[in-house]
Amino acid sequence: MITHFTKYMKTKNLWSCMMVVTTETTPTMLPLRGNITPPHSIKDEEATPETQAEPKHVHGMRDINPINAISHNSAAGAPTIASVPKFVSFADHRQWELQHMAAVFRHWSRQNYVFGISGHISVRDPEYPNAFWTNPLGVHFGLLRASDMILLSLDGEVLHPPQHPAAKVIDNLKDHTSSHRARTRPANAAGFLIHAALHKRRADVHAACHCHTPHGRAYSAFAKPLEMTTQDICKFYERHSVYESYGGVVLAAEEGEHIADALGPVNMGVILRNHGLLTVGETVDQAAWLFDVMEAGCRDQLMIDAAEGAAREQGRSYRRCLIEREEAEYNREMEGGAEICYAEFQAYYDYEFEMCGGDFTK
Repeated sequence: MITHFTKYMKTKNLWSCMMVVTTETTPTMLPLRGNITPPHSIKDEEATPETQAEPKHVHGMRDINPINAISHNSAAGAPTIASVPKFVSFADHRQWELQHMAAVFRHWSRQNYVFGISGHISVRDPEYPNAFWTNPLGVHFGLLRASDMILLSLDGEVLHPPQHPAAKVIDNLKDHTSSHRARTRPANAAGFLIHAALHKRRADVHAACHCHTPHGRAYSAFAKPLEMTTQDICKFYERHSVYESYGGVVLAAEEGEHIADALGPVNMGVILRNHGLLTVGETVDQAAWLFDVMEAGCRDQLMIDAAEGAAREQGRSYRRCLIEREEAEYNREMEGGAEICYAEFQAYYDYEFEMCGGDFTK
């Protein structure tokens, strides 16, 4: 028994084949109807898709909090996802911030963001706004706890914990628990210069994240902003920039100031040429989620560019579709704010807490 593809059918722009079974010993091909070209001979560049009119898009729920918008039936009293909590004391607020800061580092470890001892996070103290907490130098992200963090003034003084006999102790921090690591490890000098400049420049920046991630490092070599290729990256629509110069390892205050200049007054992220990524936020959770989004955006951009280049070499044409201004602004409005970005990161916080039994909170 011999099987042949014998009849080609054309429906709109789609081709299909009908399988015909015959018991003849010699092939018998039925004639094609009309002037029809078999589908295997159509070249990509010759195929012309039908032009369809763009549907009229409706941008709903712009008049309500994005937390309520994403939580189904919240208007009828259904529960909503978590939003940033309020605190009655500076001590409680501080401990909560440091626990979430430590959770970000644990998450970074799980995301394979660890690269030697590079990378740092800063969180502005709720009671002392001219000071920020940062991680000790040389501790693996996957080991960090809330008690490991070091408090630095914007002028560079170590405020807590006391690291030498003559160090003064802030009265309101006498009861704050600090680990042996915090007492015996230095902060990252480059990290201090970058974060101090950011916190001095922007009162709205309560946290900043920077580390040397694989896709962020690679994409930074192009010194180009990210295109609005996906819904997720629209969080950075007209809210990210590029530091187009490279001045080596940041060990001078001027370089920190240059990075603050590049970030600007409203941006939430900056691509540091030949270096990596930096994001900021009203909470460390927001800054961390935006960092994940920017790293994923760099990965997607590299993949899209590579796919387009490969298609071009093969004589094929891919049409890159970028998100238009109106939709990009809507996405940023509904998914890029402090509350919704905080809520996004809580999925990771809860996972890390479950995986290590809350070890990072100590």
